[in-house]
Amino acid sequence: MNVVVVGTGYVGLVTGTCFAEVGIHVTCVDTDAAKIAHLKNGMIPIYEPGLEDMVKRNVEKGRLHFTTRLTETLADAEVVFSAVGTPPDEDGSADLKYVLEVARTIGRQMNHYLLVVTKSTVPVGTAEKVRQAIRDELDQRGLKIDFDVASNPEFLKEGAAVEDFLKPDRIVVGTDSEKAEALFQKLYKPFTLNGHPVIFMDIPSAEMTKYAANAMLATKISFMNDMANLCERVGANIHDVRRGIGTDSRIGNKFIYAGTGYGGSCFPKDVQAIIRTARQNHYNLRVLEAVEAVNNDQKSVLVEKAKRYFNHNLKGKKIALWGLSFKPQTDDMREAPALVIIQHLLDAGAEVAAYDPVA
Repeated sequence: MNVVVVGTGYVGLVTGTCFAEVGIHVTCVDTDAAKIAHLKNGMIPIYEPGLEDMVKRNVEKGRLHFTTRLTETLADAEVVFSAVGTPPDEDGSADLKYVLEVARTIGRQMNHYLLVVTKSTVPVGTAEKVRQAIRDELDQRGLKIDFDVASNPEFLKEGAAVEDFLKPDRIVVGTDSEKAEALFQKLYKPFTLNGHPVIFMDIPSAEMTKYAANAMLATKISFMNDMANLCERVGANIHDVRRGIGTDSRIGNKFIYAGTGYGGSCFPKDVQAIIRTARQNHYNLRVLEAVEAVNNDQKSVLVEKAKRYFNHNLKGKKIALWGLSFKPQTDDMREAPALVIIQHLLDAGAEVAAYDPVA
């Protein structure tokens, strides 16, 4: 089976490498020539436990290839995964320019059936835009070539992404085609040996599932931070409260640790995007609006504690921070709470020294 993965960022590189690990022939494509040159030599642009060795191993075995030329990869491709970035616009909505450019390129170059899969986190309705972009290019060429579009959102945790991909707790696929469904069953068969099947659904539901999952996790984080702030005021211990509720199987013990708020490339962007989608459809997601507000406030909680401890005078105080990335076991500093904390400390006149083992 020949698979093409467009985009060698976090999602694309993990996806392509893990497919290669189970024997699938994979070509990863990126417009960044310098990044591709490094990847060909086994040098990866991100820190992810186990990934670099896996990239080197599969490059050496000839199962994993890297190129800047998407057009040259399509001749032998059966499935094309689009894993390009969807950065937020100023209003918080997802920018689909890279996703649609990939679709147009496919439409301009394809000459046989392809299954085009959106792996990026995208708003509901994106698959139809991708389908139309491909069809428009085929119409301009005067060709009628069969193709399918599908949604296959990722649920990888940074710091454990390789394990998550190889041993997933679920694989969500949105498709309206029996042919595409059969291809997915074949593609993901090695990853379903743990007993968790591929969950097939319609495309809009798959697109929404990714946002709903991240929004739920973000909600748990903000809820616990709100509880932690209240516990301080009433004399309760949030760690004991966490243990008390975490043993309830209906709640679970994940994502209920109080801290400085969520960050990273997914939660902030995705919460903003789904809030924007709701507003565009004349609905206010009041819970998620509160989740976002709590998270923004939480990033200043530690600084306010430091100010109170030093009688509201941090000028000249030497303060150290351990950890710069948004979570352990990753070098990803996107939307990291530490960056906000550092800026607040500097604004208050403190001298800051920061350390992170991998960021």
